[in-house]
This record gives sequence, structure tokens and C-alpha cells, in this order.
Amino acid sequence: MRKIIISIIAVSLLIIGCKKSNNYNYVFATGGTSGTYYSFGGSIASIWNANIEGMNVTAQSTGASAENLRLLNRHEADLAFVQNDVMDYAYNGTDIFANEVLTNFSAMLTLYPEIVQIAASKESGIKSIADMKGKRVSVGDAGSGVEFNAKQILETYGLSFNDINKANLSFKESSDGLQNGTLDACFIVAGIPNAALQELSLSKDIVLISLDKIQVDELLNKYKYYIEITIPANTYNGVTTDTAAIAVKASIAVNNNIPEDVVYNLMKTLFDKKADLSIAHSKGEELDIDSAPKGISIPFHPGAIKYYQELGYSIGQ
Repeated sequence: MRKIIISIIAVSLLIIGCKKSNNYNYVFATGGTSGTYYSFGGSIASIWNANIEGMNVTAQSTGASAENLRLLNRHEADLAFVQNDVMDYAYNGTDIFANEVLTNFSAMLTLYPEIVQIAASKESGIKSIADMKGKRVSVGDAGSGVEFNAKQILETYGLSFNDINKANLSFKESSDGLQNGTLDACFIVAGIPNAALQELSLSKDIVLISLDKIQVDELLNKYKYYIEITIPANTYNGVTTDTAAIAVKASIAVNNNIPEDVVYNLMKTLFDKKADLSIAHSKGEELDIDSAPKGISIPFHPGAIKYYQELGYSIGQ
């Protein structure tokens, strides 16, 4: 009888162990609690948790892209929202990550464009990037992805930070600077419409600076994480023409240690349940399988490659 009881306990423990092995507890590093990354990350996590057996993904508030990649590299996060240009910097040890190469992550997909929006007050007289010489321009927070986007764009026009009166300000501070006249122009990298610019345009005449075709082509050729995009007319009050721009893309990176089949299921579920995701968050409407692999300049995770190739997309590692 005692042997039977012991056998039953052993079998029970084995069953429990098997069940536990099918549970996935993952941390999804997102962004600040008031931003898109955090809210959209929570919606994505809910889709995964509701549709994949044993899946438990927790959206965690963080300092966004650069911090998220370091969290992945230290195994303190399993999935992360990141801008695709910042992924490139980290993987190659350049710009923000100069002399700091991170390799314990790979790409899953891109989600939506974060457009480099270049706004100027109408009275500044700025109509082109070339007109920024000697002007007061905010290029985002010091060391941010925005600052490097601004640097790269200025360089295509033969300008550097030494040619402008540079300020390192947040989006809200940049908007306030245009409003009160302490700034002439600013760079903002975000989805459209950006709340700070939207609010500014209601009380101040602004212009959005279009990039010239020659410079756009140069940027696209030199930096593989950029895409060409148009900001539609009337996105902001008083801006009645389309604006030629470039964009980086909000993306999901994943720790290399997550198994191939798990990442495949995460990908498949996200696209299978796109309708549910669109209801949960407006950014879900921008999820598109054709554009999902575009703008990625680092290796994809094998699970993502399997999903893309299954649908006929030619994706390499």
C-alpha cells in the first residue's frame, strides 16, 4: 500500500512538473506609464496571455528603447519595445551605444512608424533644413535617439550641431519654446499626431519642414533603419500640405534565449488576433505583415524567421 501511495505521489509530482514546464512567465519592457509603449505593450501582452496556453507576459514600465535593450542583454527582460534605429546602435556599438556592443537580443517585428517631425515657427522664416544655420533648434534630450536622428539629417545638408544654436529639450519643452519664442525649430520623433505639436498648432502658426528627395535618398542608403514616409496635410492645424519625411519604427526585440516555437507562437497569435488588438488599442490597426520585417537591420529571431518564411517572405538571419 505504501509503495502504491509513493508511486501516486511520484506520478502527481511528474504531472505538476510537466504543467509547470509549459508555463511561460515573461517580462515585456515597454516605456513610461503615460506613453504609447506602455499602453500598447499592455494590450499586446493581454492578447498573448488570453490566446496562448500557459503564457503570462507582464508589461513593465521602463525608460524605453536604450534601457530596454540593456534589460534584455542582462536577462532582466524577455521582450521589449525599441526603436529600430536604437537596436542598430546597440547591436553595432555605435552612437548612443558607442563602445558598448549588446548582442543578447534579436528582432521580431516592427509595429508602426515613429516619424521624424521637424517643426518651426512661421515667423522664424525656416522653410528648409538648410535655413536652420544660426537658428535656435531643439534636437531632443541629450543622448536620445532623437538627437542622433537630428544629427544625421543635418549632416545630409552639410550642417552640424556647431552650425545651430542647439538645445536639448523634451517634446513638451520644445513645444513650449516654439510657443514663447525662445526656439525657432525642433525635432520630434513620434507617431502622428504628436500631442505636444497638436496642442501647439492650435495656438501658434507652425510649419513642418519637408526633406528634399536627394537628402531622403542619402539617408535611406546610409542608414538601413529609416523608411520614407509622408505626413498628410492637416495632421496639424494650419499645416495644409503634405510633408516629406523619414521615420524609424517602433519594434519588438526579444531575448535570444526564448525558444523558437514560443516566438513563432507570439508572432502568429499577434497577427491572427489583429482585430482584437485593434479594438484594444488604436495602434493595433497599424500592424501589417507586409511592413513588419521592413526597417530591421539586425538579425531576426529564428522563431520570427520561421513565421515570415511560412507566409512566403524571404527573411534571412
